[in-house]
Amino acid sequence: MPNYIDSFIFPLPQKHLDTYQRVAEQVANIWKEHGATAYMEYVGDDLSRAGLRSFVDAVQAKEDEVVVFGWAVFPTKAIRDQANQSVPKDPRMAELVGPLFNPDAPIFDASRMVYGGFRPLVVSPE
Repeated sequence: MPNYIDSFIFPLPQKHLDTYQRVAEQVANIWKEHGATAYMEYVGDDLSRAGLRSFVDAVQAKEDEVVVFGWAVFPTKAIRDQANQSVPKDPRMAELVGPLFNPDAPIFDASRMVYGGFRPLVVSPE
């Protein structure tokens, strides 16, 4: 049973989805090396329901953007906290993620990213 997750959601221009996916696949492995037991990212497919605020609205996604939702699972909050300290210092991260945030041509607007750490409330295993 997971004891802690970090979760995030952000809009990404559709034209950058393939590039982002290639980077995210490598980033997932780095997070797992630093203590995550699982790392997943999904692209929005069915994002609106009448009467509810949508993920599209929450991240102010534009017509040419997709919504990416992801999370990393950790055995404990302490391991998650350590990973959040060590992953940004991993030299591979600068090589992989740095170009995504190139000030001249970032592939997405990180100011519209939503992030949080969560402890379990209800976990119903498969």
